[in-house]
Amino acid sequence: MSWRAFSPICLLLLTACGRANALDIGSVSAGGMTYTVATVDLGRDRLALHWLNPTTRQPYRTFGQLRDRLRKEGRTLLFATNSGIYAPGPKPLGLHVEQGRTLVPLNNARSGGNFALLPNGVFWIAGGRAGVTETQAYRRSNVSPTFATQSGPLLVQGGTLHPEFRKTGTSFKVRSGVGVCRDGRVRFAISRGPVNFYSFAVFFRDTLRCPDALYLDGSISAYATADTDTQLAPFAGIWSVSR
Repeated sequence: MSWRAFSPICLLLLTACGRANALDIGSVSAGGMTYTVATVDLGRDRLALHWLNPTTRQPYRTFGQLRDRLRKEGRTLLFATNSGIYAPGPKPLGLHVEQGRTLVPLNNARSGGNFALLPNGVFWIAGGRAGVTETQAYRRSNVSPTFATQSGPLLVQGGTLHPEFRKTGTSFKVRSGVGVCRDGRVRFAISRGPVNFYSFAVFFRDTLRCPDALYLDGSISAYATADTDTQLAPFAGIWSVSR
């Protein structure tokens, strides 16, 4: 199913979310798999990254905890998803930047699971701009992000799939990722069922039209909306859109 064919549903959801927000959330099917896709317009949507509750200094482990915190601040959670692979603590395994503050530094690991399946990368937001940048290119850059998360592997880089991905790949899992797309918008996608890396990357490149996309996490991947919560495991890092 093409993104263009999906747009009428998006328009209905946009109306439901309120005209002050451009956030679209819906289902997109491609290659025999259905994905939940959230499209974020940084010019109109409030996208932020969270790890530690500022009051307790403890990690937000659930979408519900973050929803409650935002409610106390007079805000409403519209969408949330886990931000990426994490380590014991729990703490993000790679770079984690909130409100311009680096809480976890860049991780240059070259071995150890999907995170270190090079090239990996960083999804960042700086003002009204967003990008997905390979880790070492990010390290050399002068980007000063407001929010950033590091994960791996890169799904798509400059329109090219990760060199290790194979159409015949036998690792099938629920997967989540984020892409910066040709229309300038950010798109988060979570598969509804098990999918391999190749198919997931092709979905970002060919269906969502994202020339740059980053894998976030596997089997525990989940999302929440104002009235939906699919979480089954705790997190260390949550992306949210709120109003």
